[in-house]
Amino acid sequence: MPLPAFLRRPSLVTQIVMGLVAGILLALASPEAGAAAGLLGTVFISALKAVAPVLVLVLVAAAIANHRRGQQTGIRPILLLYILGTLTAALVAVLASFAFPVSLQLVLPDDIALTPPEGIGEVLRTLVMQIVDNPVNALITGNYIGLLAWGIGLGLALRHASDATRAVLSDLADAITWLVRLVIRLAPLGIFGLVAATLAETGLSALLDYARLLAVLLGCMVFMALVGNPLIVFLRTRRNPYPLVFTCLRESGITAFFTRSSAANIPVNLELCRRLGLPEETYAVSIPIGATINMAGAAITITVLTLAAVNTLGVAVDLPTALLLSVVATVAACGASGVPGGSLLLVPLACGLFGISTDLAMQVVAIGFIVGVVQDSAETALNSSTDVLFTAAGAPVVVDAVPDRIA
Repeated sequence: MPLPAFLRRPSLVTQIVMGLVAGILLALASPEAGAAAGLLGTVFISALKAVAPVLVLVLVAAAIANHRRGQQTGIRPILLLYILGTLTAALVAVLASFAFPVSLQLVLPDDIALTPPEGIGEVLRTLVMQIVDNPVNALITGNYIGLLAWGIGLGLALRHASDATRAVLSDLADAITWLVRLVIRLAPLGIFGLVAATLAETGLSALLDYARLLAVLLGCMVFMALVGNPLIVFLRTRRNPYPLVFTCLRESGITAFFTRSSAANIPVNLELCRRLGLPEETYAVSIPIGATINMAGAAITITVLTLAAVNTLGVAVDLPTALLLSVVATVAACGASGVPGGSLLLVPLACGLFGISTDLAMQVVAIGFIVGVVQDSAETALNSSTDVLFTAAGAPVVVDAVPDRIA
C-alpha cells in the first residue's frame, strides 16, 4: 500500500509535527534519553539566535537602501495594527478575568532572584537606551530594537551610495537569508529535542494546581488568535481572514510555540513573508518591529496575572481602573523582551496600580514561571504568528490564495 503524499514528500510543518510526536514518545519511554536529546533543541535555538541579529541588521539596511522613491512600504498601517491588536488583547484579558476570577496560593520560593522595573518610566527609558546602543553590543546581546535603529540609519545613508554598493548590500542580505533557510531546515530536529527535554525535566504535574489560571490565560490567547485577530484583519482587508490566519499559526506559530522566543522566530517569519509574496522592503522592517512591540500574548499574561493577584487580595476594581490597566499592560507589553518569560517581570509594574507590594507581586511572577511551561509557549506563538498576520494585512500587496503561495 503506497504511503500518503504528505509522508512521501513531507513539508517542513509535517516534519515538525513528526518531530513533536517523536519527542513526546521518547520522553515518555525514557526521561533520561529525553533530557539528553535536549542538546538538539539547544543547538537549534542557539543557531537561530546567532543568525537572527545579523539578518535583521543587514536585511533592514538593504531593504531601505534599495527602496525606490515613491514606492509604498505600508509600515504605518502595520504599526497601527500592532498597537490595536495588543490593546484588544489586554481588554479581552480584563473581561475574561472578570468573568472567570482566579485566586492564587501566594507562596514565594526561597530561590527567587528577579528585579522588576520600578515604573513605566523605567520601561520607556530602557527602550530609548536600546535604540542608541552600540551596534556591536546590540549584535552580541541580541538587542533587536537597537539593530533596527542602526539598520534604518545605515539604509537611509546608503540610499545615496552607488548602485554597485547597494547591489553588494543586497547580495549580502541574500547570502544571510540563505543561511537562515538552512538553519530553519533543522527545525524538526530542534523541536524533537525541545519537546523531549521539556517533558522529561518538568512534566505536566506542576500545572494541575494552576489549571484554572492556565485555562483563563490560554482561553484569552486562543480567542485572540481565532476571533480577535481575524476580526481586526477583516476590518482592514474586507476579505476572509481565516486562510491567512491558519497559515500564520501553522507556519509560524508552531515553531514559536517551541522556541518560546519571538526574537528567535524572526528568521522563520521573514521566510514565511517571502513565501507569501510580500514586499521585502515592508517585512524586513515590520517583522523585527513586531518582535519588539507586537505583544498581544504578553498583554494577556500581564493583565490576567495582575487581576488574579487583585482578586486574591480582595481589592475592588472599577471600570476606569480596569481600562487604565489595559493601557498600562499594552505599553508594558511593548517593553517586554522577546525572550522566554520576558513578560512576567512586568507583572509587578501593573500590580503597582493597585498598591500591591513588590514582594507579593513577585510571588505572582513565581507562579507565572510554573505555568510558563505552557503559557509562555502559547504567548510566543500568538505574538510571533500575529507579526506575519498583521504584516500581510497591512502590506500594500494583497495576499490571495495563501495555500498556493506557500505550497
